[in-house]
Order: sequence, then C-alpha cells, then structure tokens
Amino acid sequence: MMNAMKRFGHTPNYGWTALPFLLLLWMATASQYPAYILPQPWEVAAEGWRWVASGKLWTQLIASLLEEFAGFSAAVLVALVLGMAAGISAGFRSFITPLNGLFMAIPPIAWAPLTMIVFGLGYLSIIAVIFIAAVFPMALTIQNGVQAIRVGELRAARVLGASRWQLLVHVYFPASLPALTTALRVGFSQAWRALVAAEMIGASRGIGWMVSMGGQVGNASQVLLGISLIGMIAWLTESLIFRRIEQHYQSWRTT
Repeated sequence: MMNAMKRFGHTPNYGWTALPFLLLLWMATASQYPAYILPQPWEVAAEGWRWVASGKLWTQLIASLLEEFAGFSAAVLVALVLGMAAGISAGFRSFITPLNGLFMAIPPIAWAPLTMIVFGLGYLSIIAVIFIAAVFPMALTIQNGVQAIRVGELRAARVLGASRWQLLVHVYFPASLPALTTALRVGFSQAWRALVAAEMIGASRGIGWMVSMGGQVGNASQVLLGISLIGMIAWLTESLIFRRIEQHYQSWRTT
C-alpha cells in the first residue's frame, strides 16, 4: 500500500498523530513522578478551568496579545522600510549589513534589563524587547526578497518610463510580497519568544508572568498551563494566518 501511494505521488500525512503521541508521552512520564512535580494533562486542564472561571486567564491573554501586537506592528513598519532600502540601495545595504549581524547575534532577552532601566517595569520595556527581537530578522528577509527581483522586470519598467516612486510601488513592493509574508512568519515567532521571556523577568501580568509565578510558588500545573498556552497560540497563529498568507503569495509570485 505504501509503495502504491508513493508511486502515484501521494505521501502519507501523519501530522495528526503528533499531538496524541505527545499526550501519551506526557502521561507516561508524569506517571513516574508526583503530581506536584509533573502533573497529568487533566490536572493541567483543571488548573486552566480554574483560571477561566475566575476570569484571570483572559486578563493574562489580553495583556500578552496587546504587547505582542504593539511591538510586532512597530517592527513590521520599520523592517519594511529598512529591508526595502537595503534591497534597492547597495550603499545603504553595506551600512546596515554589519548592524543586522550584530543585533541578530545578541539574544533579545539580553536587552530586557536595559529597556527596564530606560522605560521602567511595564508595557514599554516589553514592547521594546519585542521590537528589537523582530525588526532585524524581518528586515533581512525583506532585503533578500527585493534583491531576488528579476533584472528584466526592472528594465521593462524603466523602458516604459517608470519613475523611482513608480518602481517602488509597482515593481519592488509587489515582487517582494512573498518575502514579506515569510518575514512576518519569522518576525512573529521571534517576537512571541521575546515577549514571553521579557514577561518572565519584568511584568506583573501576561502568560510569561503566569509561568514565572507558577515556578516561584511551586505550582507545576500553572507552569505547564502557561507553557501550553504559549505553544498553542504560536501554533494557531502560524498555521491559520501566516502560513496561509505565505502560501497564497508564493503561488501568486510564480505566475
């Protein structure tokens, strides 16, 4: 059967088995430890229900999502400008390339103490960490997309009398849309990781704060609840939004 499927170009999809496998592994491992060290999935679900019933879970989710939206949106706008400029201008590209390498080599969470000194504890310092984490990987991805534009497209537009502004609007930007959608995926994942890490250090609410406080009071169910929410939100956003956008524009680019 397997050979027949491969012969006709059909590859079996076992993705649906990943979550059940993880749950079975979790239950088997948790059975070897007391509940206060490694609780079972249903104990974590019960903890989640307590947070939902009290209304506290929505407070944490909304706080994290608002911080993510603010920092990520600012990073997208700046990365679009930097990436387009670096892709078009060789001079600006030579200037920003070392900065990209420098900032991408520094773990975003390393900026958290400095942002807390500058902005104080709270939203602004966390948003700053999110911005730093996302802007440079996105700018580099957009730059690579602009550089990949075919020379023939640019020559054709110039022959037709296109100005620099028209080249930017009608050639560079549309042709770099697939790279932009890829940049959004990369930037969101970086921003989400930075958000959680920053909340664990200097926040009074949010999913990262949930994980941190659960660890401090020895509540393993709360810790695993927070970790599960972090992974679930990232996976849903990646699968339902960014991956579909990227697939759409990748197929559009080939036409």
